[in-house]
Amino acid sequence: MEAFEDFKINKQLQYAIEDLGFEKPTPIQAKSFTVIMSGRDVVGIAQTGTGKTFAYMLPILQNLKFSTQKHPRVLIMVPTRELVIQVEEEINKFAKYINVRVAAVYGGVNMNTHHQLVAQGCDIVVATPGRLYDLTLSRALQLKQIKQLVIDEVDVMLDLGFRFQLTNILEILPPRRQNIMFSATMTDDVDLFIQDFFKAPENISVAVSGTPLENIQQTCYAVPNFYTKVNLLQHLLKDKDQYQKVLVFVPNKKSADMVFTLLEERYAHDVAVIHSNKTQNYRLRSIESFNEGNVRILVTSDVMSRGLDLDKITHVINFDTPQFPENYMHRIGRTGRAEEQGSSLLFYTEKEQEAKEAIETLMDYQIPQLPIPEEVAISTELTPEERPQHREKDFTKHKKNDDDVPGPAFHEKKEKNKKVNLGGSYRREVKKKYKKPKTRGDKNYNKRNKKK
Repeated sequence: MEAFEDFKINKQLQYAIEDLGFEKPTPIQAKSFTVIMSGRDVVGIAQTGTGKTFAYMLPILQNLKFSTQKHPRVLIMVPTRELVIQVEEEINKFAKYINVRVAAVYGGVNMNTHHQLVAQGCDIVVATPGRLYDLTLSRALQLKQIKQLVIDEVDVMLDLGFRFQLTNILEILPPRRQNIMFSATMTDDVDLFIQDFFKAPENISVAVSGTPLENIQQTCYAVPNFYTKVNLLQHLLKDKDQYQKVLVFVPNKKSADMVFTLLEERYAHDVAVIHSNKTQNYRLRSIESFNEGNVRILVTSDVMSRGLDLDKITHVINFDTPQFPENYMHRIGRTGRAEEQGSSLLFYTEKEQEAKEAIETLMDYQIPQLPIPEEVAISTELTPEERPQHREKDFTKHKKNDDDVPGPAFHEKKEKNKKVNLGGSYRREVKKKYKKPKTRGDKNYNKRNKKK
């Protein structure tokens, strides 16, 4: 399909699409529309930034008729709070000329606030699994009218440990419903999940992980240690004209705080950080500042950034090398969106060499390597994780071998040890006196044998 007019959507949706400036659908949108409209279960595999949200929302809004009923008819589950807010905003943009009630529920907000929100009635619920599970347990939210279920970024949900909540929510949903699932990768866990809850789904795959994106320039640096990585990062970020909007990926919360603190010393208010230990308001402010251009550098982990709509990112810097090659594809997919040019940089140590090679194997592409600039100081300081581990002295070498360990004895017992314990003399006398009679129930035995 060349244009949205080919979908034969209603006028209200067409007006909203025109207002948004969309001219033609992305491949995932073109492939998904007719399948979702048919009512079949759908499994979509597509990289971040391919227009997945619009791919499932357009046919859903096309089929969603006006209703005054209290209980929701569409349920959308996403892994993080930021994604809930983002999806809600996207729906409101698409449904600009349609009367649709959307409720967004997520953790970090008072439960009573969400009780009141869902009590007013809604057509679409966008939620994180944790808060949705809490609302269903308290019976504040009824899911008995759900006709369509959407699970976005399901691989992240399973990674975050939401399997229990997901399973329980799906079991209480009406059996006659349409299941729509989108994921960036098809892992074994995702595959098992599909087998358990989906009925003969239609698979749609676009831009499969492992396909290098042509509009992203990839380079890498071989760096000896953590603090040298910091020095290199600080050196590169000095060029504000080139590095206009930079996303720095780190492996975890601890690294995120360390990198942020070290960058903040030099770039002050030009850098922000998001991770799960930060408050919801702090995370939203950081993302908003980054999107508006008030902050040039955003430090984040894989999980927190997945699915977030971060526009016009010029550079993605991989401070570490991801253990899973697919995660590298997700990361670099944040730049070079909407047919714009983007750049990706990968920092790797000797220990990360193997992970880098796995990425190159997946992409079938050798990432060009650049030398570390002469101005960058090679640090000798090591993090606790990088320091050599001092092993305790091995005392086991002085122990006897298995051959020296004495085995079981096979000699004859001494005579005194062969005796059987019959109990004391008192026990034997009592047993003799009170032993069972030999009469076998003959009541007249004693009368007949009485001494005369």
